[in-house]
Amino acid sequence: SNPLHREVHQDMEQPLCHYFIASSHNTYLSGDQLLSQSRAEMYARVLQAGCRCVEVDCWDGPDGEPVVHHGYTLTSKILFRDVAETINKYAFIKNEFPVILSIENHCSIQQQQKIAQYLKEIFGDKLDLSSVSTGDPRQLPSPQDLKGKILVKV
Repeated sequence: SNPLHREVHQDMEQPLCHYFIASSHNTYLSGDQLLSQSRAEMYARVLQAGCRCVEVDCWDGPDGEPVVHHGYTLTSKILFRDVAETINKYAFIKNEFPVILSIENHCSIQQQQKIAQYLKEIFGDKLDLSSVSTGDPRQLPSPQDLKGKILVKV
């Protein structure tokens, strides 16, 4: 691939909502939506390919450990913790622009608290905990402002 294609040649100082963002749906799946394997490595693959928004479908798992899989199907389950650790490892290898975790939450309060704990523990200072008023999208920070940050969208 042409290395020039990896460089950003545009103004990255506008509000985040002014940009098209490369997003992944059912990121964890290695194949079809009904029977395939869920794999944490899929997050590494898409992040290195330039994706900046990944989907994480969270469900209650055994032993109080939230899991990621495509609900009501036969796809395999992976630990939320493993997904978060993989995202943390690969989020900023190819570029520093923010990564958005699109979390589909199906968890009990107890397992939601575990997810919040893992997000704080694993991402640390990378986790952007500033709250944004959704009333005026022009007030959103820019990709430049958010370099190196993990955003959570639920």
